[in-house]
Amino acid sequence: MNVTLFQVYATFAPMTASSSALSQERAAVADACRRLGAEGLLIGTAGNVSVRVGDRVAITATGAVLAELTPDQVTVVDLDGEIVAGSLRPTSELELHLGVYRRYGTGAVVHTHAPMATAVSCVLDELPCIHYQLLALGGTVRVAPHATFGTPELAESVLTALDGRSAALLANHGAVTHGTTLDKAVENALLLEWACGVYQRAAAMGRPRFLDEQQQLAVIEAAIARDYGTTHPAAPAQEQSR
Repeated sequence: MNVTLFQVYATFAPMTASSSALSQERAAVADACRRLGAEGLLIGTAGNVSVRVGDRVAITATGAVLAELTPDQVTVVDLDGEIVAGSLRPTSELELHLGVYRRYGTGAVVHTHAPMATAVSCVLDELPCIHYQLLALGGTVRVAPHATFGTPELAESVLTALDGRSAALLANHGAVTHGTTLDKAVENALLLEWACGVYQRAAAMGRPRFLDEQQQLAVIEAAIARDYGTTHPAAPAQEQSR
């Protein structure tokens, strides 16, 4: 058989490219965990993070210390949960992550036991829209009823709470956020923790005020009109003086 070098390369090149891409995502998940740990949202082995690449998901391994996570402690699975790369078992919340990907087609999922979010989840049935920035998460944040970690009941409860939202609290447990990218899912987790902290401080001083539906709509309209959240070049000095 006359096999050319080109034929050999064509056979292995796609696999190499795929492997390289997944290596980058495994490193990104490890970086995200270390950032969340530095921000105080992750402690010990509690929590899990994942990112989706096509029909593959890079997800933290069970039992790993997340604030010190390395890429080899991130496992790659397919959308059925079968391991395709890595030597460690994935997190016990694997079905929760896969459920979010299947139902909402998102790009990344973050689950933490962040202290402020967990405290709020022990008291409220939902976190009201105490600040307009919560609109970035969809508005009020629902609290999914308590269920044992790693169970189908917990996964389904959280998926329901996430309907129309990019964040949910888990009663007496923690929080879940998702986003189109891993960076966005992490930013959503940080935003949720900040909002829970604002609520706790406000509630300690009195009865917090919340934004009603009309006020929320006004914020959304203003944000759209001003392209809120993006940078814009300043007008030339001569135009500013006119």
